[in-house]
Amino acid sequence: MYRSTGSTRPAAPGGGRTAPPRRTDGRRPDSRRPDSRRPHPDAAARRRERERLPRYWFAERLLLTLSGQRPVHWMLGHTLGAAYDQLAALAPQAPLRPAPPGRTPAVRRCDEFRPRPGVIEAFARIASGDRLHALAFRLERGGDLKWRCSAVELAGARA
Repeated sequence: MYRSTGSTRPAAPGGGRTAPPRRTDGRRPDSRRPDSRRPHPDAAARRRERERLPRYWFAERLLLTLSGQRPVHWMLGHTLGAAYDQLAALAPQAPLRPAPPGRTPAVRRCDEFRPRPGVIEAFARIASGDRLHALAFRLERGGDLKWRCSAVELAGARA
């Protein structure tokens, strides 16, 4: 049934037109405009997918350790002997500590090279305020199928 209002849209139940719900400030919501207070659904999905990759997972953990937000022993089960020693030498200086107050460092991008099966050589770009740092690390997959960090370099210098 169509009403004779000149519209080809079917009439709403109850015979009247339905208006979109009003916001408390009197404006109508616009479904085409994303809500700036929440991350875009695609961005959130990309972030979750990114966190599943071993290179990003380790880059985040190394960042937290090298920025002084987590203690070195937090990485104990995720590193091999030499890499743990490298972290223990680097961490006391907290080379990735936040520069300006309130701006925590973040992994901007992390790429990988796989020289052979079970080995990932990864490199990450770490942003901290206006500074950009380079972080390189090597991951090896053990017999238990868990990835462990076997080497760490920060800004080209080893610990």
